[in-house]
Amino acid sequence: MASAPRPDDGPPSAPLPAEEAPGGSLSLPLLCVGLVLMLGLSLYPPLVTRADGKPDHLLLMLLGWAMAAGLVRGIGFIPRLAVWRWLLSGWACLGALVAAAAWWWLHGGASAFPFAH
Repeated sequence: MASAPRPDDGPPSAPLPAEEAPGGSLSLPLLCVGLVLMLGLSLYPPLVTRADGKPDHLLLMLLGWAMAAGLVRGIGFIPRLAVWRWLLSGWACLGALVAAAAWWWLHGGASAFPFAH
């Protein structure tokens, strides 16, 4: 025997209120940033190596963060939890890219390109 619905449950197919509705609109620039980073890091890993050939873990972390934020926000997903919403925002993507570029520039990252010599 089915139990009677409680008044505070609401109908099972009731839509979420507008302020709680997940998702947003597609952001093509952020999606492109995420895709370019995904392909670039996969196809040319020397971008995240130091001059001695060892991986630069901080640079990889910053670029991975920018890639994740770009892909997540680029497809229009907006996390509900505030900390994830901030960490995977467009501004976080931009900040991680700027920090990665500064770290790469200050630590001789131009040597990763074969034509830089």
